[in-house]
Amino acid sequence: MLDLGDAKLRLRARSLTQLAKNEREKALAIYGFVKRMPFARPFKFKLRSPRQVITAGRGDALDKVGLFVALLRIADIPARIRYLQLPGEMLRGLISHMSSAARPMAEIWIGGQWVATDTYIFDAPYMAAARQRLREEGWECGYGIHRAGASIWNGRQDAFLTGEAVAQEHLIRGPEGVFADPLAFVSSAAWRNTHPALASTVHWNVMVPSMGKVIRELREEAVSGTPGARRTPSSSS
Repeated sequence: MLDLGDAKLRLRARSLTQLAKNEREKALAIYGFVKRMPFARPFKFKLRSPRQVITAGRGDALDKVGLFVALLRIADIPARIRYLQLPGEMLRGLISHMSSAARPMAEIWIGGQWVATDTYIFDAPYMAAARQRLREEGWECGYGIHRAGASIWNGRQDAFLTGEAVAQEHLIRGPEGVFADPLAFVSSAAWRNTHPALASTVHWNVMVPSMGKVIRELREEAVSGTPGARRTPSSSS
């Protein structure tokens, strides 16, 4: 589903990496493009291709990991997806009543090793406002991040929004936790065990409006520096 032969996708990869002097600079140029894309949880009933994500100009975790992996591969940098079973408490404030959720972690072969990150998921304005919310609420984690987590990736080492300890505890090890693209990720046994197909689609789409409201509030706070409304249906957990 990555459609690596897509002309628009290949042109974007080339334009992003044409001034890069080495593999790391290429990877970071692509990473920066994907990270800057605003995080959003749209209504959808099927996965979107990387080309569709570029056209939309925003995306959720699966959208952005597919785009990230596709652009890296076009730039001749091996990349894949690793499964992280995200504890539900990491999402409080953003979505309620989740005991756990799947998070696609990008793994990039760079410097002779696989390096993992999920910091491409949230753009900088979202991250800044989410960290401020955690401080105000006195929470260790929520809104998809951990106070001890990383915000950016340096192209050399692992960087996790959840923090190192949580990521290492909840990453699925071995070949059963590695996937070529988002379609393989959501077709896995691990995904099906926690996201029954119909129930998962209905649940996430029902939660889109409340999640969207929280995301908009966070972005407004990032721009204005003024705390917005704090109590929404999704932040009661």
